[in-house]
Amino acid sequence: MSGTGSVTGAAGRAGDSDTLQNLARVGLVAYGVVHLLIAWLALQLAWGGGSGQSADQSGALATLAESPVGKPLLWILAIGLVALALWQAAEVLRWRSGWSATGEARKKALGRSGKAVAKAVVYLVLAVLAFRFATGGGQSSSGQQQQTAAGVFGWPAGRWLVGLVGLVVIGVGVYHVVKGVTKKFLEQVDLASAPQSARRAVTRLGQVGYPAKGVAFGVVGALLVYAAVTFDPAKASGLDGAMRTILDAPFGKILLTLVALGIAAFGAYCFVRARYPERT
Repeated sequence: MSGTGSVTGAAGRAGDSDTLQNLARVGLVAYGVVHLLIAWLALQLAWGGGSGQSADQSGALATLAESPVGKPLLWILAIGLVALALWQAAEVLRWRSGWSATGEARKKALGRSGKAVAKAVVYLVLAVLAFRFATGGGQSSSGQQQQTAAGVFGWPAGRWLVGLVGLVVIGVGVYHVVKGVTKKFLEQVDLASAPQSARRAVTRLGQVGYPAKGVAFGVVGALLVYAAVTFDPAKASGLDGAMRTILDAPFGKILLTLVALGIAAFGAYCFVRARYPERT
């Protein structure tokens, strides 16, 4: 028990250290920048036919890499995203003591730990992408999702696995929409010292940003489910494919513009979280 307590205490001290918190702030800004770039690519897709980059994370990083100061910024983004992942690892250890509890306490501890693991994976994947583009080895992800889905289709019950992943992604999208509508995202920021104007701005950005991101997730998940139902890996086209699917819908330009603006709002919300972080 004392060993577990010491590990948890060490995790708490690591998570609260000034160095890691400052790096995590950089990571939150980086996460916001990625979303702003995705929003810009989506707007270009809606009104200008696109810039040649996929409207997703890899396209955003590729766009940044092409800028004059892109490579140094990518290194900073990658380091910040790794710090965010480490912060999430500290969060898992922080809640470790609750795993052996009973009832609601155990449920809360397992839920928080699961969310922290999922976020850590997302941040690490983005960090790896940023490192690749910083070293010149990155490439746009257009077509990679279809190749991955085609490979999974070859596994035993692979078709069902793709469909299950699609349903999970849809669930994540619904969660984001609910989180935005219910303002649950406000639990992630510490606005005690923030002026009233900042509180209103944070609330509005989250109310717009989370549902927009949720819609994008929902379309990605729906495409995965459709790919599984039709046994067609070409339908599993990731976030870029989701953006293009929205564009092809009735009033697609308007819908995609609204989604892009919402994703931009989420990016701005990440900046605010970097200024007033509670925990990531």
